[in-house]
Amino acid sequence: MNDGGDRLPWLVVRQDDNGNRYRVGAYATRAEAEQRADQLDSRGHEQLYLIEQAGVKRS
Repeated sequence: MNDGGDRLPWLVVRQDDNGNRYRVGAYATRAEAEQRADQLDSRGHEQLYLIEQAGVKRS
């Protein structure tokens, strides 16, 4: 199954207070991902929204 990583390399990830992480969406450009993260963040919930590049491991 192809998750579109080649065409949609920018991910928005939600991290909750317990450190659990969930992929919210994948986007073609970093700007699109940032715009979506900003929209979600503006809702006032206390989750953290992160922008990550697909296939790049965090250290």
